[in-house]
Amino acid sequence: MSQATKAKFPEAGPFHQALKTRVERYFQESGRAQRDLPGMYAKTAALLGWFAASYAFLVFVATGPWSAVLGCVSLGLAMAGIGFSIQHDANHGGYSERKSINRLLAWTLDVLGASSYVWSWKHNIFHHSHPNVVGLDADIDIQPFCRVAPGQRLHAAHRFQHVYIWMLYGLLAVKWHFVDDFKDVLNGSVGRQKMPRPTGRKLAGVLGGKLFFIGWALVVPALFHPVWKVALCYALTSFVLGLTLASVFQLAHCVEEAEFSEVPEGGGTFAREWAVHQVETTVDFARGNRLLCWYLGGLNFQVVHHLFPRVCHLHYPALSRLVEETCREHGVRYRAQESVGAALGSHVRWLKRMGQPEVVEAVMVEAVV
Repeated sequence: MSQATKAKFPEAGPFHQALKTRVERYFQESGRAQRDLPGMYAKTAALLGWFAASYAFLVFVATGPWSAVLGCVSLGLAMAGIGFSIQHDANHGGYSERKSINRLLAWTLDVLGASSYVWSWKHNIFHHSHPNVVGLDADIDIQPFCRVAPGQRLHAAHRFQHVYIWMLYGLLAVKWHFVDDFKDVLNGSVGRQKMPRPTGRKLAGVLGGKLFFIGWALVVPALFHPVWKVALCYALTSFVLGLTLASVFQLAHCVEEAEFSEVPEGGGTFAREWAVHQVETTVDFARGNRLLCWYLGGLNFQVVHHLFPRVCHLHYPALSRLVEETCREHGVRYRAQESVGAALGSHVRWLKRMGQPEVVEAVMVEAVV
């Protein structure tokens, strides 16, 4: 184990306990189940139906370039919707009380071309344990191409990163499909964090998922269309998927209002308890947009998600009010952008700031040994 992974948070204090008490009371008084919600099953059917219809249209109906573009955009957005809602809740154990259902629906990520095994380590364990901690959170590591956090190395080209980073976001899905998962499995690590290499059934699941994805995304369409057209449609669909996924994540973590930290020297103790760290490194946005909330699987309520990842996201709007109230009472800064436009603007300004050499490191959250 590296020194980085030995870093710990202080023991939970009254803030975290108050949060848990209020959320428990919410479920007791409302009588609602935390998981296995009928609305979630209906949403799953709608998203999978959207995906199937978009795929069928693209492969069997679209004839001209514009109809193909329409099909690619629709398919890419449907895939992102499945990623935001179905696989995300399932991989966190927040979809159902039954592990078998969670595991089955977690595999929808493998259907989309990314390994649910690797993702569960990278996202559930490494990102959720240390969000916005330079060196521990691989989700904010786009080095050497971009600098999105203080403490990361600055290169001359970063002054233009607010312009070219969107192309890199669009390449996220392709990188997932053919590079990152294989590299992480072979190395047995995600960035500086170690993960066990999959063996037996787990390895078969990783490889089987990749083959299944290649089959439906590339092989089947190639039976009906020229290979070059299939390649172009794959590229466009993947670009829409990657751009959508990456942008949503960045709007919650890589903005002016979010805080960043580094690993305490010698792998010691962070300055703030875990729950406070989760709130102060995460920013909500567009909380009043019900359509967006539906599509994003509640990920515009990232603060709630980081605090209670095993609760179905359909509860996030109600829980966010409880979290905000508790933060106010305990002096913890809870931040939310009013709209997607405001969040995008904050992200762009942050990218510009991180691309300049005169950035003052005072924006860092100080970590103590």
